[in-house]
This record gives sequence, C-alpha cells and structure tokens, in this order.
Amino acid sequence: MLKMQFSQRWVNQLPKLINWLLLGLWIVIGGILRFTKLTTKPPWTDEFATMVFSLGNDFTSVPLNQVISIGTLLQPLRFNPDASIRDVISLLLQEDNHPPLYFVLVHLWVKLFIPLGEYVNVWVMRSPSALLGILSIPAIYFLGKITFRSQRVGHISAALMAVSPYGIFLAQEARHYTLAILFVIASLICFMVSINSIYKNRLIPLWLIIVWIFINGLGLSVHYFFGLTLLSEGITIIFLIYCCHQQRKNNLSFVSRNLIRIMWVLVGAISAGVTWIAIIIPKGYGNGMITWIHPVEHILYMISPPFQLLAVWVPMISLLPVESSILGIVILSGLILLLFFIWLIPYVHKGIKKGLEYSDYFFPIKGLIIFIISAISLFLGITYFLGLDITRGARYSFVYFPAVIVLVAVSLAILWSKPNIDNSIIEEKYRISLNPAHLLMKIYSKLNCNGKFAVYTVWFMGFLGSVTVLVNLGYQKYYLPDRLISIIKDTASSPVLITTTHRSLVQTGETMGIALELQRRSQLQDTLFLLVHQEQSESPEATENLKQEISKIPHPLEVWAVNFKAPIDLEQCIVDQQKFPKVNGYNYQRYTCQ
Repeated sequence: MLKMQFSQRWVNQLPKLINWLLLGLWIVIGGILRFTKLTTKPPWTDEFATMVFSLGNDFTSVPLNQVISIGTLLQPLRFNPDASIRDVISLLLQEDNHPPLYFVLVHLWVKLFIPLGEYVNVWVMRSPSALLGILSIPAIYFLGKITFRSQRVGHISAALMAVSPYGIFLAQEARHYTLAILFVIASLICFMVSINSIYKNRLIPLWLIIVWIFINGLGLSVHYFFGLTLLSEGITIIFLIYCCHQQRKNNLSFVSRNLIRIMWVLVGAISAGVTWIAIIIPKGYGNGMITWIHPVEHILYMISPPFQLLAVWVPMISLLPVESSILGIVILSGLILLLFFIWLIPYVHKGIKKGLEYSDYFFPIKGLIIFIISAISLFLGITYFLGLDITRGARYSFVYFPAVIVLVAVSLAILWSKPNIDNSIIEEKYRISLNPAHLLMKIYSKLNCNGKFAVYTVWFMGFLGSVTVLVNLGYQKYYLPDRLISIIKDTASSPVLITTTHRSLVQTGETMGIALELQRRSQLQDTLFLLVHQEQSESPEATENLKQEISKIPHPLEVWAVNFKAPIDLEQCIVDQQKFPKVNGYNYQRYTCQ
C-alpha cells in the first residue's frame, strides 16, 4: 500500500520535474553559449573603463604628451589590493558617466580570484556579465509564466532568450547591460501583475508596490537608461487605465486607489533619479564621454535612426554572418534573414491577433505592445527632438528587449497546436515538385500549419545567430586591435611608435586595446606609445607636441598615427602611400622616419 502511494506521488510530481528539467536545459544551453569564446575577442574602450574603475584605478596614471612603454600604458590594469568600494564609487563620479552598482559588484568579484598574471584577466572581468546573462533565462521564464499563467509561454521565452544573438552579444562584454536586463525583467513582472490587477478590478498588493519601488531604485543605480523602461511602463498604465475607463470595465474606487499606488511607484522612481542627478551633475557629468551620440548634421540623420533600431530588432531573434569578409556569404545571409522575417512577422502577427481573442491574454498582450511602442517612441523622440541619437547604441535597447522576447514567445505559444487547413492544401499541391519556388512554398506552408515546427525553426535560427556572434561574424567588436597589430607586424621594418590624439579616457582605452593585444601575443614588445592631448580637433598644439617628441627618439623609426585628429608635419619622415586594409575602430597611417 505504501509502495503504491509512493508511486502515485511520483507520478503526480513528474510534470513538475519535467518542467524544471526543461528549464535547466535552456539554462545549460544559454550558459554554454555565453561562456564559449568569452576571451577570444579583444576588449574595447567601454570594457576598459569597467576594468580600470572596478579595480579601483583610474586613467590618470597614463602620462600624456610623452613617449611611454607598453607597461606604462597598461598600468591601470594592474591589480590594486588597497582599493576599496569607496574608491570605485569616487572614481566613477569623477571620471565616468554611469551609476556604480555594477562596478562595485565586479570589484567584489575580482577580489575572489588570485591574480594569474601581471594584469587583470579578461575572463574574470567578462564572466560576471555572462553569469548575469544566464540568470536572465530563468528570469524571463517567470516573466512569461506569471504574465500569461502559462508554462509554455515561459519555456518558449526562456528558449529564445538562451539563444538570442543580442542577449549573447551583451553577455560577452565586461559591461553592465545584463544586470540592467535582469532589473528590466523584474520591473516588468511587477508591471504585468499590476495591469492584470487593474483589468480584473483588483487592488494592486501593497507588498508588490514596495518591491517594485525597490527594484526600480536598483535599476537606476545600474544604468540611467533604465528610466526609459519606467517611462514606458508609466505611459502604458495611463493608456490602459484610460481604455478601461472608456469601456466602463473598472470600479472607480479601485481605479482611484490603484492610481494612488502607481503614483507611489512614480514618486519612488523620481526620487531615485533626482538623487543620482544631484550626485552626478555637479561633478561634471560624463566629462565629454557622451559626445559620440550627438547626431551628424546631414540628411542621413533624418532617415538613419529607424534603420538603426531595425538593425537591433532583428538580432534579438536571429542573425547570420552579415559581417563576413566574403561578399557571397553576406548576400546569402541577408537573403535568408529577409525570407525568415518575411515569414515570421506575419506569423507572429497572426498569433497576437489570435491571443487578443482570449480574455486572459487580451490585456497582457496589449500591455506588452503598448510598452514596446512607447519605448521605441521615446528613443525616436530623444533622437529627433533632443538631438541625441541614442539609436546608434544597439546596447541601449535593453530597456525593452525582454518584452520583445515574451511577445514573440506568446504568439508562438498560442499557435503551438493550431493547424491551418488551407496551408495543408498548398503543401499537398507542391509535395513532389523540385522547383525552388515550389519548395519555398512547401516550407512556408509547413511553417504555417505546424505550430511546433514553427517554434523549432525560430529557435534554430536563434541558435545560428548565437554561433554567428561567437565567431565574430555578427555584432563585431567596435575595435579590432588584433587586425591592426597583424598589419603592423607584417609591415614594420624599424622600431614602432604608435601615436594618437587624446581628449578623454575613450582615446586611452582605444590605445590600451592595442597594447593589451601586443602583451597577450608577446609581439613587438619594444613598441612605444604617445598620447598627444588636445582640447579640440585639428589643434596646432597637438601637431607641435608630436613633432617635438618624435625628434627625441632615435631613428630609424616607424610612426603609426592611429585616430590622430590633427595635422601631421614630421621632418625626415615619409608617409606610406600604400592602401592598407580597413580596421574597425582604427584609422591609421604609417610614416617611415630615417
């Protein structure tokens, strides 16, 4: 008897066990993808900022207007056992333009490891972001499950997040975006529970309001653009309450009480934001580090932002080797992606349209759609009306990325077991044809008449996209010092000096990327560097400083001017007229000095 009861209990628990095992599978797949080739790609400027500040160091230890060695340039990357959390926060307030929470966490993380070399290990610095990216998989599972009361929606959301090329791109950088995504997901869970309460004439729980305020405060301490998530949530709630009031679906007493509680959330967010502004603005916010997001004044400025956003939306779901050096692969990849999204967009639209027919899904789907539209509108509004083109930064779309994943997931879940008779007729018509057009129609009909097959296809395209990111054929790094070093190594016949003009820590990071790659490869170890400071582009002072420093160095010498924003006038030096390959992030010119 006891044996039978135990067996029955095991049978009853089996669905829950399978559910957790399946979620574990998505976590394992996502973890493998995020840690694969984690250190292969060289760090870029923003990552150097994370490394230096998290160590409790600063960039001022790098001398300007004088020739320095690789070791001197990489001095800020040395471990600093005396640094404290106070030092990290102080440096960020003085020299950077980001809140300190992520940097403090990385500072504590680094202290867990014994130094393995002279400089900080790139894996140690990138691994927190990768781990947080893995946590986003179960987090988005709960967002989908709680919002739609469906394990299927949760699992499809987790599966898509596990292989999202955009998610893996962010997870493999030593930056704070994966932590920000976790807070976006947490805030969206509170947001979706709240709008469900509003729709069903229930009072939003007080404990949820307190948790929501706490999450929003932490989110703003990770990235200021988290505020765009909060604004989008606020716009959505106002719009949905208005719609419910127009349709007379809500009890006015509940509406007023819920509005008061939503106002508490708003006041909490504003208080956190004002606190940070009061701390940061008097310090000279950003020190000119955000000038790159100012638009260029030409006709492309008016038409490029929507296309820049489109270039972010596509890799949230899939990506192929569109940045390959082989033109044929680029064309084929673009064509396959185009055909895939020509099918996917109407299919998702069909799923959303079907979901809006269900009373339990209507309000959450509508809320997600309005939230995403609000966020995109804020991006375009800031770009066009404030003159700050934030659409140029693909990583900033973290503010609505989880909502896109869940919206696609719920549309796929709704069509999971919905056969379409009309498409089966098309499939039968082209069953034995070898004509390419007929084969495409057959595949198209298969995708539309089998919901499970459609989910597998979307997931597989996401997986291909994740591999594309891992092999650096999509979402390539902004700076590729490894390629520049290969060119210098194959060309140089004399001692090398690499020089650049300096205006902020951005240029220091650009040059540190070259030095770190040289140190990692153990090549050209006698290479010298010169950072010539300038207050404005094309300044004659930078030209004269370069000339004076070069005259102090024994010749023969090769001068490689990299991202040098001033005229170059070097006596006894001849410019190399050959056409060198283009390298991401580095405009360069070679001078031979005899």
